[in-house]
Amino acid sequence: MKPHLAVSTEPSGQGALRAVFSPTQTSASASASRTSFASLAPSPHGLTSALPSAPVSAAGRTSTLSPPASATASTFSVPSREPRSPRASAFSKSIKPLAVFVDASVDPRTRFTDLVEIAQGESGSVFSARVVGTTEPFAPPTAPSSPASPLATPSTSAQTRPVALKIVPAASNTTKLASLRRELDLVRGIRHPNVLRFEAVFVDVPGEAIWLGMELMERSLADVLALRDAEGLEDTERRSVRVGERLIARFVWDVLLALSYLRKQHIAHRDLRSDNLLLNRDGVLKLADFGSAVRHPPGTQKLSENVGVLYWQAPEIRTGLYDPLKVDVWSLGATTWELAAGVPPFADVEDPRALESAYKLPPLPEDEGEVPMSRAFHDFLHLCAQPVGSRAEVDELLNAHFVRTACPRSTVVHLLATCKTIENKVLGRESDE
Repeated sequence: MKPHLAVSTEPSGQGALRAVFSPTQTSASASASRTSFASLAPSPHGLTSALPSAPVSAAGRTSTLSPPASATASTFSVPSREPRSPRASAFSKSIKPLAVFVDASVDPRTRFTDLVEIAQGESGSVFSARVVGTTEPFAPPTAPSSPASPLATPSTSAQTRPVALKIVPAASNTTKLASLRRELDLVRGIRHPNVLRFEAVFVDVPGEAIWLGMELMERSLADVLALRDAEGLEDTERRSVRVGERLIARFVWDVLLALSYLRKQHIAHRDLRSDNLLLNRDGVLKLADFGSAVRHPPGTQKLSENVGVLYWQAPEIRTGLYDPLKVDVWSLGATTWELAAGVPPFADVEDPRALESAYKLPPLPEDEGEVPMSRAFHDFLHLCAQPVGSRAEVDELLNAHFVRTACPRSTVVHLLATCKTIENKVLGRESDE
């Protein structure tokens, strides 16, 4: 059984988090973090073939992060705030660069309760939590039902949902704090229903940690694809979690809405892939992990920084100077190809040098008994997988015929429920063996 994974935003250069699936978790099970490493060429989806005996990072290292001293196997109680010590004062000075982002009026140890650890890794642990009382700071705007619909205000139900907390140990770690500040500064002011961001930042002085609050998500698209290939599935179960063409169109539609918004802010994500596309329990897809993102206003010089992961990386990133605002469309095409094939494009290529100018995506593998993808689907891929000069713009793609074939959002909710049901069945079978 492959582990259940999900993704959230992560400061640049920090370690990945791997969530271990538990049948006792609630339906909003995880919002864990995965980092891109430009120098690595991981296996498709960055997943191992079996549930690890201990949480591991994308770099293959076993996490040495331990829960707080009061932690049990999956939960811990937050103690009251301790008197300030000289060490605490030194920590407070070290986090001054983050002061503009921090809600200093809130003690996170008294604001949140019922913390349940859902992921662990080098940069910190992710917990699901409940807000004490009735005040709920995490209420992102509701996704529109169509591209032309306005953003809706948060509903009452959205304001009472569980939240995700990423607790980052930050004592004497100036590199980590600098990366976090860069990301927070980049996403400051961003608010869109298809973008996952930190909704609040708190400081835990006794624990010498930063608490990052965000919406609790269900799973990433990479998780859905991995479940289809999990061991022990029956054929009917495997088919039930297959991502069909209209589902792909729905996911692509949400990504394009996010990219259109970011483009207006002159922000390029630069690490768009299935691992960084998350679904919440309403079936809304959100773009996450802005660790590689960059703001690129008009008139700014082209970049040469090599970022992203090879399978989804726009070819121009590997060949010299590039316009970062153009690369996300190519990565979206590669991700769309992946959703249809089940693996990322070029996953079978051993020599990365063969991909230096490979703008064209390879032919999709043909599965016996499966319905071929439509002409509209292939036309969409063709628009994305072009050299920079002829590559489609985001708003142009929003009007593509393929995108307009998207299924209702209720179909995504049904897919999420099916994934959870199958996971529970597989765990049940394994426990009986």
